[in-house]
Amino acid sequence: MSLRESPFPNCFLEGLHAVGWSLIFPCFWFLDRLLSVCISTRLERMWRREQECYLHPLKVVFGSVLFFILFILSTPFALLGFILWAPLQAVRRPFSYRHQVQIIRMEDRNARWEETRKVSFGFLTGNLCLLPDGVARFNNLGHTQKRASFIGKSIVQGVTRPHIRIFVDSPSSCGTITPSSSLMPQPAPSSYGSVDFSTAGQKDVTEVDETNGPNQQQQFPKPNCNQNSNQHKHPPHPLRDGDMLMEVSTLFPSSVDIVCLQEVFDKRAALKLAQGLGPLYEHVLYDVGVYAFQPAGTCSSFKFFNSGLFLASRYPVMEAQYRCFPNSRGEDALAAKGLLAVKVEIGIQKGGKKMVGYINCTHLHAPEGDGEIRFEQLNLLTKWISEFQAVTKREDEMVMFDVLCGDFNFDNSSPDDRLEQSHGVFEEYTDPCRAGPGKEKPWVIGTLLDQPTLYDENMRTPDNLQRTLESEELRKEYLSPPVPLEGVPLVYPEPDQPWVGRRIDYLLYRESSVSSHCKTEVEEFTYVTQLAGLTDHIPVGFRLSVSLDSEDI
Repeated sequence: MSLRESPFPNCFLEGLHAVGWSLIFPCFWFLDRLLSVCISTRLERMWRREQECYLHPLKVVFGSVLFFILFILSTPFALLGFILWAPLQAVRRPFSYRHQVQIIRMEDRNARWEETRKVSFGFLTGNLCLLPDGVARFNNLGHTQKRASFIGKSIVQGVTRPHIRIFVDSPSSCGTITPSSSLMPQPAPSSYGSVDFSTAGQKDVTEVDETNGPNQQQQFPKPNCNQNSNQHKHPPHPLRDGDMLMEVSTLFPSSVDIVCLQEVFDKRAALKLAQGLGPLYEHVLYDVGVYAFQPAGTCSSFKFFNSGLFLASRYPVMEAQYRCFPNSRGEDALAAKGLLAVKVEIGIQKGGKKMVGYINCTHLHAPEGDGEIRFEQLNLLTKWISEFQAVTKREDEMVMFDVLCGDFNFDNSSPDDRLEQSHGVFEEYTDPCRAGPGKEKPWVIGTLLDQPTLYDENMRTPDNLQRTLESEELRKEYLSPPVPLEGVPLVYPEPDQPWVGRRIDYLLYRESSVSSHCKTEVEEFTYVTQLAGLTDHIPVGFRLSVSLDSEDI
């Protein structure tokens, strides 16, 4: 089935929606600017202190007065636009689709699949915190539009790199050398304030913030890779867990086929991200979710934000379905969090059957202490996935993968998350990081960063963040710790167990729904530090290797 790009059934309704949103947007933008003027990130405060900038209070006073007046003046037009915009949500498909011809080629690692009797697929998931700029600043992140553009370029730059690994046995080495900033062309420097990679071969790394002036720079020492590996409490990455290779990488893994992202709430940022990924990923689903009032039983409360889910795929999208969680509460109920289930066509056919795959992306309820809500959402998403696959499976198809990923907002270490840790989803799907309920494998690393420390020297560059994640002592300082039960002191970690932190970003796969003559294994698992300073989560990726029986060839 070929998807139409517009979420509306005809041009007339799409035009009415555009008019309504154009009346709402100025009011929304002025309110966003008002918050942005009043709330500074820790990095901006650091810059002002070091550059002895004393005019910021005046900027706050005059900026807040100006944007508040403009917000009030634009409110009547926004109300008029809302009257036009809100009813149209009832006929809007709950996602937008963007198709762009691929102009950047990626290594085809399945070119010789008939000889090897294997196919492999790369997946990536990450939470980007692309909220409206004023709201993102509550999470110590700002400049949402610039971050979105830079993240898109960073993903493309990492994914299209050659698949090269050089193992070094020197005792002073950092482990494995992968193509890094010294070997690879880098995207243009981010005006948001991330690292200027153009100076990667120099003695210092320059950080630039165009929002505080065109020539304001801050110098950071370049991280030294030639540290003795004995400084790590555990051996440096990459490590092997059976046949699976695990590493912490400063670049996104090469040849990722499907990218699933969360918290891409801002529609302009979602479009910038889609445009950035478009030259490599032909098929993009964005602006996923519902808005305004919804029929009873489908969603809770009024939805100010969409689901924040975003999917980019090299493979054509055959079917897609979004379902909204009906049991959110508190501030989480303002967003239409739910499940995006997608079926893709891999483009390989054998024996009269074409190969297809299923990818399911979700973002569960966030507030701590609401484990029963997340548990019920896990019940719903497993039910919805089964229903979607039952309706869309065909006899002339071979299912090659069934992946569930996203930000689950609970970890496998916190005593407060024991209810979710024991959910049946982990019996249906395999979590390659999990040793059992409440117990991680020794090499696992948490994915939730401590927000106040995002711009500390050990966190602000991909190389420094890589070094931090590989050191257990540094992880204790910069990763969010497990959540204790209310009123019970936290005892963590258990004796002889490593300090992991909160791993709330998951990549799971299921074999029971894959074709019977296929065997699935995880080939690689990667923690990515390339977005240091751009998000408060660590993106993770894995590559699934699917072996085919000889009778299928």
